Formats: sequence, C-alpha cells, structure tokens
Amino acid sequence: MAVTPIDRAFDDHRPPERDLIDDCVHCGFCLPTCPTYVLWQEEMDSPRGRIVLMRAGLEEGSELSPEMARHFDNCLGCLACVTACPSGVRYDKLILDTRQQVERHHPRMLRERLMRRALFAGFPHPGRLRVTVPALVAYRRTGLAHRLRRSRLLERFPLLRTVAHVAPDVTLRDTVARLPAVTRARGERRGTVAFLQGCVQRVYFGDVNRATVEVLAAEGFEVHAPRAPRCCGALALHAGHDDEATPRIKDTIAALEGYDTIVVNAAGCGSAMKEYGHVMRDDPAWHERAERFSAKVRDVHELLAGIEPRAPRGPVRRRVAYHDACHLAHAQDVRGEPRGLLRAIPGLELVEPREWEICCGSAGIYNLMKPDAADALGARKADNLLATQPDVIAAANPGCSLQITAHLTRKGHEIPLVHPIQLLHESILGGMHGR
Repeated sequence: MAVTPIDRAFDDHRPPERDLIDDCVHCGFCLPTCPTYVLWQEEMDSPRGRIVLMRAGLEEGSELSPEMARHFDNCLGCLACVTACPSGVRYDKLILDTRQQVERHHPRMLRERLMRRALFAGFPHPGRLRVTVPALVAYRRTGLAHRLRRSRLLERFPLLRTVAHVAPDVTLRDTVARLPAVTRARGERRGTVAFLQGCVQRVYFGDVNRATVEVLAAEGFEVHAPRAPRCCGALALHAGHDDEATPRIKDTIAALEGYDTIVVNAAGCGSAMKEYGHVMRDDPAWHERAERFSAKVRDVHELLAGIEPRAPRGPVRRRVAYHDACHLAHAQDVRGEPRGLLRAIPGLELVEPREWEICCGSAGIYNLMKPDAADALGARKADNLLATQPDVIAAANPGCSLQITAHLTRKGHEIPLVHPIQLLHESILGGMHGR
C-alpha cells in the first residue's frame, strides 16, 4: 500500500488515533492483567507504556526504532487491559493500528520475514492446511512426536519446540470431512443464520464446527455454512499485515453480508469480524458495508444465551474448568454467556481457575514468533487450570486449545480440552435420546 512519507515514525494511513491515546490517564490498573508486564515488570512492556510509545510515534521527527518495535511486538494483543481499564481506553483499536505501522516501517530480519511469509502462506488456506493432515497423523503415529519431545534438540531451538508441541492431533477423516451447505432447523424454524467455517477451525477442529451447527439446528435455526470465505483475515489483521487482511475482509463481507446474523465459534475470528468497521474506516466504498456487517456478527455463545432454550438437556457429569479465550472475554466482552450455558447443563460442575484474565500465550502467531514468552505463559496457565482438578477443560478458540493442550502434555497430564459448544452438544444429544 502506497503511503506518503512524512518525518515521523508513523505514516498517515490509519495511525493510532491521538484522541484514543489521550484517554489513557496512566493509572496503572492495567498492569496486573498484562501478561508481559506480569512476566518482566518492564514499564514499556505494559499497555500504558506502549501508549506512551504510540504518542511518541505521532510526533514530528520521531523514529520507529528497533527497540520501539520490539515493545510493540512483545504485546500479545490479549486486550485484558481493555477489560481492566476504568477510563475505557480503546487499546484494542490502538494496537491494531500500531501493528500495521510497524509492519510497514520496521525492517525485519530475513528469518522473521520468511517465517511470517510461511505462516500466512499456510494458515489462511484450508486447502493447504488439509495437505498437512497426513503428515501430522504420521508425526504422531510413528512415535516421532514422542521422541522429539524427549530430545534435547527442542531445548536448543524454542521455535521448533513450540511447533512440535502445538501440532494438532488430527485424523485422516479431517481431510475429507465437509459441513452441509444448509442444515435444516429441528422443529419450528426460529431463524436463519450464516456460519463462518474459518480456516484453521474448519480443518483441525471440524468436530467443533459440526457440533456448533447441530446445536444451532437443535435450537431451531436453519444454518447456512458456505464454503466461502476461506478465511476472515483475523490472523493477518491481528499481526499487522494489512495487505494480507484487507482482501479477506472484503471477501468475507461480500460472501456473508446478505444474512441477518453471522455466527462464529472461534474467538479470534469473531473479534476480527466485529472490528471490520474500524479497520475499513477510511475506505468510502467499504466502510458502511463493514459497519453493517460487524453489527450482525454474534459469537455462538452470545446468540444461544439470548434465546429461550428449546432442545432438552441431558446430564454431563463432569468437572469442567472454563478457560477465557482473550478475544472472547476481553475483545468481545463475552464472559458470562459461556458460563451460563455450561451451568445450565445438568450434572456439570463448573470450576474457575486463578488468573482467568491472563493470556495462555497463544495469541495468533505469537507463540511461534515469541516462543519463550509464550512458553512461560502457557506453563502458568496450565498450572492454574490443573489446580482446579478438572475432568475436562473448555476453551472457545483453536489457538488456546492447541497451546493449553501442549503445556498440559509437557506436564504429564492428558486432560481433554473441548469447546464449550461440544459439551452443550453432548448434553442435547443425551436429552434427545432420553426422551
């Protein structure tokens, strides 16, 4: 994207907005909720410290130094500070705009450029991801996964360690499984919704998508699950790759804007889709369309919590620890709805881990780009979850699921990790069979 060069760190294409920066009064309420501040106790790796750097980046004569870029890169974008802030500072919008400035003006090392290019050449493309499934199956079935995890090689290469541990546990069935384009409502139809299949979610977590569609149908919704869009642009958007994200945003709007409600079950995707209006604010042809689209997006928990349940619930007798995915709890302010749905399941005991607001370290591509920090956060999250002595852990984002599962395994615990909608699906199936 062509921008006019100016004598400051940030150009004039969607820089962080000064009015939003000025909302910060530097009170410090964000500090104990910020993962990087909790880890390092470094002011410039806190939300208010980064906001100081954003203000500096708008000043004439400023420079986007490697140190400044490093502090922005260290941010997970978890947005726990947004939940904690008593002044209502929109750090979510500020860091989104700042990341794009960093990607345009900070020259990255060759290794990092290649890494990012490889990630965005793979993750947003379901067809390419499906090609990886046989290799992932072989990786686990041949025992290579076990041998590699025990190898000292992983301690020398943090990135390889992360890749080895977070590789999803998939089956060959995942390469061929497809959702129906339309799933009819059970009983009287109460509405029609579009369902975003996603990219990573559709390939590696197809069982979650199937459970989501079946629950929506059981609750009276006709569910349309078009194959397009392939990707909503969330991964690229949250990493600051504007040129990668914008075409996918436009494709998503064009594919789904004809529906009154767009349902999503992956926290990162839902967060991004609700940000489209802000992202497209300077595009006259797309801004209003993006605003209207974002207003229609509903997380599946959000939708289901707002209706009277129709499908009977059967018992699910398990102790469940609920993990708050950051882009659900902080970015979308959806915290009570998943808990309410889980508590309504007969026999289910819901338990809460300590430090629910602290990120698990996944954060899009963060655990691949910053593996040491992500490992420290992942181990911390696993310990807090294990302390609740759960039978099952529920989390509503694919990245969280992979990250937490990896750290549980490293600690020698094989606790199932599911999406909350899978527990609700199990309950509804039990209720139907119990009639």
